[in-house]
Amino acid sequence: MPPVIHSVRDSSAVGRFPTVTLPFVEDVEVEKEEPAENDVNKKSACLRWLRKACPCCYKRADDDDATETVVTGVDDPDKENEGNGEKPTTEEGNLNELLLNVRSIDLMKSKTGANLLEHHTNLYQSDKFVIRRGQTFQMWITLSRPFDPNTDKLHLELKTGPLPAVSNGTHIIVPLVEDLEDGRWEAAVVQRDDRRLKLSVNSPPTAVVGRYQLTVETSCANGPATSRHDPANDIYMLFNPWCEDDSVFLDSEEERQEYVLNDVGRIYYGTDLQIGERTWNYGQFNNGILAACLFVLERSRTPNSGWGDPVNVTRIISAMVNSPDDLGVLEGNWSGDYSQGTSPTVWSGSVEILKQYYESRGTPVKYGQCWVFAGVFTTVLRCLGIPARTVTNFSSAHDTDVSLTTDIYLDEEMEPIEHLNADSIWNFHVWTDCWMSRPDLPPGNGGWQTVDATPQETSQGVFRCGPASLSAIRNGQVYLKHDCAFVFAEVNSDKIYWQKNKDGTFSQIYSEKNTVGRFISTKAVGSDERQDITHLYKHPEAGSEEERIAVETACSYGSKAAAYSSPTAEDISLEVIMEGDGPRMGENAELTIRLRNVSSELRTVTLHSQLAVMYYTGVHKDTVKKDTVDEEILPNEVNELAWELNYDTYKNQLVDQAALMLTLSARVRETQQVLATQFGFRLRTPDLVIKPVGKAVVGQKMKVEISFTNPLPVVLKAVIFHLEGTGLLHGKKIPYADIGGHASVSFTEHFVPTLPGPRKLLASLDCQQLTQVHGVSDINVEDKSSAAS
Repeated sequence: MPPVIHSVRDSSAVGRFPTVTLPFVEDVEVEKEEPAENDVNKKSACLRWLRKACPCCYKRADDDDATETVVTGVDDPDKENEGNGEKPTTEEGNLNELLLNVRSIDLMKSKTGANLLEHHTNLYQSDKFVIRRGQTFQMWITLSRPFDPNTDKLHLELKTGPLPAVSNGTHIIVPLVEDLEDGRWEAAVVQRDDRRLKLSVNSPPTAVVGRYQLTVETSCANGPATSRHDPANDIYMLFNPWCEDDSVFLDSEEERQEYVLNDVGRIYYGTDLQIGERTWNYGQFNNGILAACLFVLERSRTPNSGWGDPVNVTRIISAMVNSPDDLGVLEGNWSGDYSQGTSPTVWSGSVEILKQYYESRGTPVKYGQCWVFAGVFTTVLRCLGIPARTVTNFSSAHDTDVSLTTDIYLDEEMEPIEHLNADSIWNFHVWTDCWMSRPDLPPGNGGWQTVDATPQETSQGVFRCGPASLSAIRNGQVYLKHDCAFVFAEVNSDKIYWQKNKDGTFSQIYSEKNTVGRFISTKAVGSDERQDITHLYKHPEAGSEEERIAVETACSYGSKAAAYSSPTAEDISLEVIMEGDGPRMGENAELTIRLRNVSSELRTVTLHSQLAVMYYTGVHKDTVKKDTVDEEILPNEVNELAWELNYDTYKNQLVDQAALMLTLSARVRETQQVLATQFGFRLRTPDLVIKPVGKAVVGQKMKVEISFTNPLPVVLKAVIFHLEGTGLLHGKKIPYADIGGHASVSFTEHFVPTLPGPRKLLASLDCQQLTQVHGVSDINVEDKSSAAS
């Protein structure tokens, strides 16, 4: 390929020196038109004669003030004169031979090489050069001749973003030094082999993450040269949890393996007494996912210069995973009608979602709900190198008026006033925790931070949430950024009941202190067990002094700082009991209401019960059952009332998560004591059973048997099964038609594993009549060589 010669000097001024008089040349000017091919040699000869006649005016290219820059992009020296078929002129060829040109660049991308192994990026399924900041990497450069450190100079240039600038860290000049120092962009020669140089390149732990374009600039006595940019040599820079100076540093190798490198996880759902789980394929190393994650950042149209700060990056991604403000990755839908897209319960992983968004060049994917938003968020963070885990909060409050309390309004007859009850308690809500230091906050607030992509409330005018320090949330420091007040209310707000008076005002009649923020759960490190991390979000409850101080501290910054009721008589208590794992879909639901009298006198209680079908978000769909009973309780006695819900009552009312909410309110006739509680539960759905048949070997077809029993007495119409598994098969939808009432079905699916080691095959079922049905199977895939031996 011929070199491209750029003249820094204005070509119209070449050969024009008014202050110089040549006795044998008069007004010599360079022709502006391209010379004809047969004039090339003639012109070159003239130039040589002029240089001999007046070397001060017609300098050679190797003089000290030479200004031509040669750009080369030659990877193969043997092909250096090919390219577009044009041959350089004699003068250009002579110039090219005198310059120090870059023939090729080898970034040593081998999956088994030191670069990717030491940077923990060998799992990315692409041919891109992916490394982590704050750490050295090595590369070979082949030059046109041996490098002479006495006369030659060399440096690297890296550019990222649409408008790279040295001033903001998006245009990097990497100098060649004798010895590398930590914390800065530098390169040092560690090996020489004739025309080849092996460089060790260091980056600072604060470097901007993203895709960098790499070029090499050289200079020698004959002039400078710059290699042509080759996209194959782009460098993809990530956060580095293995680097102590990186703000996302995590000092436990077990936790790094789990929160950065594990591409499969568990997401929990249901209620605090009926915790369900499903396996989620994060797939952060799948081919195309890194490109999709960087595309998400690019679509935010935020300055690349801010992409070195994990606080800023997580805040950007929190906004970009949802779609209301900026056409982000996922469109939320809680209506129950998913005919224009995919039901949220069908998704088993993030890969299909991110690929669809990337391939459509930014069209939001339909549809997501909280666990889908959180699963995708966790994928993006792990892919970029920020430690992340998916977290589920049971009985999760949604505070809409910044009161930091969950307010429930009742009328004079103790019935809920629906239009006033804007606050809600979701059966469960799923978000993401990420790990980073917080130099922007007082000391002690680093570590785990809550970030949430589900579009609930705006933060600084945009639907996003966090990062909110768990330490700040635990101590009620809701004034610290970002969005600590909202997350505090989700996990630790008091539930306060207000009754309407005859004059239209409201009086506080009861408060519950331990109902919000239950069994906050995430997948345990190194196993598929559930880990309870409630203690990281709040102090132990049951009236502990620390917990009450945190609540009072937080609420003093809320809109209802004085909304705490006076102590009331507590000789009657009310609770709801559920046996075992709870009621199953298609069967009658049975609960027990327990009233306890700890006084020495008879008590008469008027008990109101109301059952509502709920979206898991805490929004009522419909009330399906209401009762009122009077119950006498003897001194120091316990009365247990059987409560039952028939299948026929709820069969046509359920939505999505099969969530139900039983609201109980009561008044004690003798003391006027008021009692109230809410009990959320769900109807359990069956699992899909996945059974591998035969041995699993890379490159060899295998099969699995998938079986399912319909728990309902009605026909499931237009059933679709969904299968996926990293290293096993890409996401696949299998239409199955109808499944009869209480019928059992099974089918066989074939696929060819592509990656060895322990793998998980995920399956889910979707239809109008039944959702939240899924299953997982562990499959150990052998390598071809292992299977042969």
